[in-house]
Amino acid sequence: MGNVAVSVNSLTKTFKIPTESSSGIKQKTINYFKGKKGYREFTPLRGISFEIKKGEFFGIVGKNGSGKSTLLKSIAQIYTPTKGSVQVNGSLVPFIELGVGFNPELTGRENVFLNGALLGFSHKEMELMYDDIVEFSELADFMEEKLKNYSSGMQVRLAFSVAIKARGDILMLDEVLAVGDAAFQQKCFDYFEKVKRSDQTVVFVTHDMNAVRRFCSRAMYIEDGHIKYIGSPQEIADLYTEINMEAVTNAEEESLDDSVHMTVRVPDKKTFTQKDSINIGIIVDGITDDLFANISFVYGGFVFADRNCRDTPNNFIQNGRMINFNQKLTYLNPGKYDIHISLHRRVDDGIVKHLPRAFSFIIKGNDAFRDGPMKMLGEWNIKKGK
Repeated sequence: MGNVAVSVNSLTKTFKIPTESSSGIKQKTINYFKGKKGYREFTPLRGISFEIKKGEFFGIVGKNGSGKSTLLKSIAQIYTPTKGSVQVNGSLVPFIELGVGFNPELTGRENVFLNGALLGFSHKEMELMYDDIVEFSELADFMEEKLKNYSSGMQVRLAFSVAIKARGDILMLDEVLAVGDAAFQQKCFDYFEKVKRSDQTVVFVTHDMNAVRRFCSRAMYIEDGHIKYIGSPQEIADLYTEINMEAVTNAEEESLDDSVHMTVRVPDKKTFTQKDSINIGIIVDGITDDLFANISFVYGGFVFADRNCRDTPNNFIQNGRMINFNQKLTYLNPGKYDIHISLHRRVDDGIVKHLPRAFSFIIKGNDAFRDGPMKMLGEWNIKKGK
């Protein structure tokens, strides 16, 4: 297979889902003569073909039910293809589903060796890896405890630590990292940065488009069991975000003062480039207090806002007249943004109206991803003296 780590050729996977109970021979015979199958067929993968090169950090994205997990389990040889084939060149370490390969009645230590055996490693090989696994999981004080006493987050720590320290040629990761706490997720992401610079092959299923942009060298979007597109991480992240944004409706306005009415004017389009600007218009009727408007941008887990708006004269509301907010997109990273709008009383900063997701939009671009939603514009200078 040369430089190919994984080769998937015309892969089709069909499951037979029982539609009625027919465990007895008599009932099966009756169903046969009546022409009843007693099951329905479900095909989550339909003739998929693609290759993953050695050393690639390959992302797989798609809506729930698109066939992502079935594809991973087929590559991991958990499922046998109905048609087609899967070829894997090298040792494969799957981290696909929380709890697979673990026994709740065994201790953490015993489960490490059990999981290693299921991955094809000998007891001696696992002994050499054991200290590194425990160190990464940060569970040294719990390794003699039974797994049934672990929280789901602790189980994720242990399972992921076994997976990444097992030194396989190909690491397969499903979205199970979402169970872990924020600190451990960051530790995993730091590890991904290290892997990205190495020659290890990673197959990564996720709904996090920021992670796709940040780590993947190539990505694939699948839909209804078919490959919709294979391309750069930026292209796939933009495609996924755009498709999923169509299904999101604006949240309902939260009102603390029914005498105040707010109308928001937003752009007709929802896709922009970093060369564009976005203009938001706000009209308020029925003012009873001295009010000002505040706009927040939400990007992933980051929130940034026009924090100086309380002292900006042009931001104060005049009954029935539109005020405008204009944001240049030059220094915003590509991705999906949600705009939240709120009205505040000047006297005490109290909220009168709040409209979450007043407008959602996508910035497309090939600028390199940086942590957070904005580019860092600081400069390095050398000064004389110490």
